[in-house]
Amino acid sequence: MNSPQAIDVLIIGAGPSGSALAIDLVRRGLDVRIVDRSPHAFDGSRAKGIQPRSLEVLEDLGALDDVLAGGDIYPKLGIHAGPIGVPWKMFPHREATPDVPYPNTWLIPQFRTDRALHARLGELGREVEFGKELTELTQDEDTVTAKVVGADGVEEIVARYAVGADGGSSAVRKQLDIGFVGTTDEADRVLIVDASVSGLARNRWHMWPGLGGKLIGACPLPDSDMFQWMIRLTPDEKPPQEIGAIIDRIHSHTRNRHIQLHEIHWTSVFRPNIRLAKRYGRGRVFLVGDAAHVHTPAGAQGLNTGMQDGYNLGWKLGQVLAGADPALLDTYEAERQPIAAGVLGLSTEKWGGLAKLDPSSMKRGKDEQQLALTYYGGPLAPADGDSGDTGTLHVGDRAPDARLLGADGSETRLFTLFQGPHFTALAYGPGAARDLELLDWPPTGARLKRIAVGPSADFSDPEDTLRSAYGLTGDTLLLIRPDGYIGHIATRDLLTTTQAAVRAVTPEARSRTMSQQSRTSPGSGATE
Repeated sequence: MNSPQAIDVLIIGAGPSGSALAIDLVRRGLDVRIVDRSPHAFDGSRAKGIQPRSLEVLEDLGALDDVLAGGDIYPKLGIHAGPIGVPWKMFPHREATPDVPYPNTWLIPQFRTDRALHARLGELGREVEFGKELTELTQDEDTVTAKVVGADGVEEIVARYAVGADGGSSAVRKQLDIGFVGTTDEADRVLIVDASVSGLARNRWHMWPGLGGKLIGACPLPDSDMFQWMIRLTPDEKPPQEIGAIIDRIHSHTRNRHIQLHEIHWTSVFRPNIRLAKRYGRGRVFLVGDAAHVHTPAGAQGLNTGMQDGYNLGWKLGQVLAGADPALLDTYEAERQPIAAGVLGLSTEKWGGLAKLDPSSMKRGKDEQQLALTYYGGPLAPADGDSGDTGTLHVGDRAPDARLLGADGSETRLFTLFQGPHFTALAYGPGAARDLELLDWPPTGARLKRIAVGPSADFSDPEDTLRSAYGLTGDTLLLIRPDGYIGHIATRDLLTTTQAAVRAVTPEARSRTMSQQSRTSPGSGATE
């Protein structure tokens, strides 16, 4: 029997982390399959908060419109003390600015986020293969071989790389024998219920606190008659399962018999796992999302962190498959594991505060929004490297948005120019623009988009939104990674230092001639 032909990447798990990664890889022209052991897409509300940074990621991936259409801004909290309901602003509402286009956390049930990502994947010509469960995973120097079981029996899939996005009980992580360090408090359980509800105002996220950490919360799910209920169980309490028993449990705690549940759509019992994988992969196999880290639900961090894992890993896989140094893949763990560790601490602190009825634990701010997360000090953004900084930014920071004016007088957003799987070289000032033209870019791998901003360039900054957000005071050449983080900042020796940064993240150019020709040859795809 002939061995199956190797695909580029196999993704195991089709939640937000795996689906975001699949979209990114497919738009790079890679041969990708994504399998999931469930018979169909997830149908619960579970992780329901999309943070501002993740909204930017979704825009780049082409799934934002569906996510915005399926959600809404968070309502105020309504904290109930007996018959009195006290409004509490959990999320400060912010207006969009030129550098932060999506400043507010978005409320959307996870099943809609999943379907938005799956729809986008379908637009790119790929579908999730449901009902296929991983049973064995092996690898050698060149490939990974996965055995999956589905309705048609056992299938062997060979890939150059594989990624486990299969949740906290990850079969991939177990196959790799990677430790999952942390705790699971079996005595601290929360019953999650999606139910159609009447007798409860939908303009509040209701909370009924109680002594000893007892808590019931009910969050209205947009464009439906459903609420997501969170019922914190006592250590020895058996979770109610039938709708009548769930209603009785709610009535006994809230003392509000006007509340009625009419249909249960999904239930789950949550235990606050707080765990981090010792490694984010082994050999040619990597972990993303809950397979690498699991959090408490406080602060809406898990889904967002996982989706950004895939967004970080995707461009690196694409570059290595195109011929870049495989050591680039080592930077995935080096960049993302410290982020997850910090997020675990944040969500754990918020969760503990809820048990103590600490009002600050209900507040959400910039720490949760993930806009300030940085890779500064990591392997691609060393603090003692030759990359400089600006008045507001370090290498490794998120690249802000800005409003620019094209030569034809039309306004465009910098994020619109960033959108896609390419790198971006951004030149500010005439000297930087000259060096931008001389910057050598290899003909393989992700292409380069060149953007010059200045009085005689293709774009101008009449409102100083770029200059202000980026802290620019003179000629500056920046390299922006495909995941929207700053790969290099040059304020002196612009061409020399930027060229060195390019070599660290791209395949070696086959020849300088090919690279130079790619700038002028139509259809080369290497540069614009």
